Amino acid sequence: MRKILFALFAAVCIPAVAFSQKDTLTGDAAKELLSQLKIDNTSFLSSAGHDACKCIDSITLSTKKSKAALTREIADCIDAQVGTYQLMMKMFASMTGKGSNNISLNQDKKSNEYQTYYFEIERWLKDSCASLNQAVASNNEISSKHSMSKNDKALGYYNKGVTLLRSEEYGEAIPWFEKAVKEDDKFAFAWDNLGICYRKVNKLDEALAAYNKSLEADPDGITPLQNIPVVYQYQKEYDKALGAYKVLQAKYPDNPEGFYGSSLVYLNNEGDYENALTDMCRAYKLYVSARSPYRSDAEKVINMIYSLMKKEGKEKRFYEILEQYQLKPAEK
Repeated sequence: MRKILFALFAAVCIPAVAFSQKDTLTGDAAKELLSQLKIDNTSFLSSAGHDACKCIDSITLSTKKSKAALTREIADCIDAQVGTYQLMMKMFASMTGKGSNNISLNQDKKSNEYQTYYFEIERWLKDSCASLNQAVASNNEISSKHSMSKNDKALGYYNKGVTLLRSEEYGEAIPWFEKAVKEDDKFAFAWDNLGICYRKVNKLDEALAAYNKSLEADPDGITPLQNIPVVYQYQKEYDKALGAYKVLQAKYPDNPEGFYGSSLVYLNNEGDYENALTDMCRAYKLYVSARSPYRSDAEKVINMIYSLMKKEGKEKRFYEILEQYQLKPAEK
């Protein structure tokens, strides 16, 4: 079955650096040599991915670093490998007779060609690089005036809870966060983490209560807004989950998580493939704009929706929605 990948329509390829090859092995001789050396094009992707992963591993995760800043640093690590990976892939194609002997590197980051190589490395990282997944999952958001507490006692309890939370000892962390919010009931981050721990131990009503207390302290808090619809889904309250995602979308229209989440509700619980695709296209474009590695997750869901709509004879409608969002399938 064909695999569908997605790219923006308006990209233009601009070759920036040109190389010429002379006395290059081609045809059967090149293929034989590459076979003896056990070299294929997957090894180039693996090499680029490992180097990018090492770079990401060196990124410092700080609670004072915004999600956007962290995403930019990850993108820089991937960008650093695109040129080498692109060159090796083109040289490989040339040696095996599948590409030109005149090799040009495209360094225009907005072009389809550059993004193809970038996304291939990004997909490899999302599947294979633990450092990447740890970085994108970190809760690094810009603090509001109520995010942290000025109460030293509350902060002490909070820090003990965070240590346990990071080691996934959720039940043990709960009493410390409870003590923190008892000392300072406007301590939004403590309410957030309390909600996370409650959800992890399946105390869903308590999790909702904690998230709502966080919103009382900070009505714009991103963590409770993202997590409240997740709790509703655990409770099988899918209409409430969609409503909560709409609130997130309204407050943060440039945040792809609201659209990604609502798409999954439409897909998995409503069987509404068209709305699922519409919201996932929105999420995909926002991930691309932010250069977020979560773009590859959105891409996988779009591929899944394609398969489901094709089975129902709605392939034409699938492409119409893609065109509406200026996305196009590229067979690979």
